[in-house]
Amino acid sequence: MATKTLNNISEIRRYFHRNTDPVYFVSATNFNLLGLDEWCKNFKYICYIDCYDGRHPNVFCPSEQPHPEFQSIEDINNYLLQHKEVIDLIKRRGGKPKFVFLMFDEKTEQLAKELGGDVWFPKAKLRTRCDNKIETVRIGNKAGVPSVPNTLSEVKDYEHLRKVCDKANLGHDLVLQSAFGDSGHTTFFVKSEADFRRHAHEIIGHGEIKIMKRIDCRGSAIEACATSQGTIVGPLMTELVGFNELTPYRGGWCGNEIFSTAFPPKTRSKARELTFKFGEQLRKEGYRGYFELDFLIDKKTGDIWLGELNPRITGASSMTNHAAFAHADAPLFLFHLLEFSKVPFKLDVDELNNRWADPEMIDSWSQMVIKHTDDSVDILTDAPRTGIYKMLEDGRVVYDRFDYHRRAVESENEAFFLRILKPGDYRYEGADLGILVTRGRSMTSGFKLNERAQRWIHGIKNSFSARPIESAGTIAEPAFKIL
Repeated sequence: MATKTLNNISEIRRYFHRNTDPVYFVSATNFNLLGLDEWCKNFKYICYIDCYDGRHPNVFCPSEQPHPEFQSIEDINNYLLQHKEVIDLIKRRGGKPKFVFLMFDEKTEQLAKELGGDVWFPKAKLRTRCDNKIETVRIGNKAGVPSVPNTLSEVKDYEHLRKVCDKANLGHDLVLQSAFGDSGHTTFFVKSEADFRRHAHEIIGHGEIKIMKRIDCRGSAIEACATSQGTIVGPLMTELVGFNELTPYRGGWCGNEIFSTAFPPKTRSKARELTFKFGEQLRKEGYRGYFELDFLIDKKTGDIWLGELNPRITGASSMTNHAAFAHADAPLFLFHLLEFSKVPFKLDVDELNNRWADPEMIDSWSQMVIKHTDDSVDILTDAPRTGIYKMLEDGRVVYDRFDYHRRAVESENEAFFLRILKPGDYRYEGADLGILVTRGRSMTSGFKLNERAQRWIHGIKNSFSARPIESAGTIAEPAFKIL
């Protein structure tokens, strides 16, 4: 590897253009790091699901082998790293392999080591500690990044919850979160004893719970990268949350929008400032590299509160890494790879952050994660292919051509669809059908799905066909998101 110090963006880009060691993104799909293979030579995707029917030049999907039922993304990755076809690919390509993941555990780290490779992320143990929603509050407090008024406590029963909230002056209209898990599954809205009883089995006996005052807020997401030169901050994005057309989960994330006027300039500036402060605190905690923060923005006061930390790439990463600033300079994740490459570099982070804050550096896109929202189970007989779709004047959505890059979308009447479920797969409530990426907004100024978005969703969903199965009740939905 080069030891010469990289002094500017141009030299950083050139370094990755000439990269010699293989870099592998191992995951269920390549969605989170779409397009990174165009920035880093020898970058390959090793995936469980072939979204492209073998047509993506840098996606490798091994043949299906018998395996225990997956309980997590970590299980999928560990299966892939032990697959003979994957091992043969890695050995055949040679070099000193580098691995990046959406999710991984200590077993993944060991498997990567056995393959002679390095995991280019902080240790799984540190990531798990930071990922704890209780710990996030504490890190935020140290950084001066405030969370929604809250208290942290074990909960014995509803009466105990009320006493805890009275002491903390939180009222009784509450949002409860357990330490780990996807927001769609582990966020509980509790206003009455009946609400509490509905979720008691997921609250009582689960250790310390984050108990928050419920506020009328708008969700937002922002990604950043903690480097030796400082924390580089991406744009503030809106979040699509809980739309019935997209997800069966109340409070469940189902997409993002990126556009320059998503929030008032003061809000954008404050969110970037808080993200920088949080990243600098993460560096003190020993964490480096990519992370994402969810901020809750109070609709009445405009106050910005820390929602949660994801110490990893996320479902919003493809939005961040395809923004206009990424094409002008470099994708945010390239700086993550740079940080772990151990190549010395110099970067004026303040200058870079100021440039990326310019509205001219942001163009308008949205992505919608489309889930099966009906309480039913069947087997798909037909599914729309990955590629570019067109919306006709009468509102119908039709397949136009194959592509694996969203930049092929030419107008707001076109969209890129990444298929997840394929014919032969079970379709159950909460199953990810695919991701739809469009130019422009998918929400109104009041943050409701706009008519165009609803037509896109309807058109894509109508492209799926399925047949019933007799033993539908025996199919359980996975307890994890693959995205």
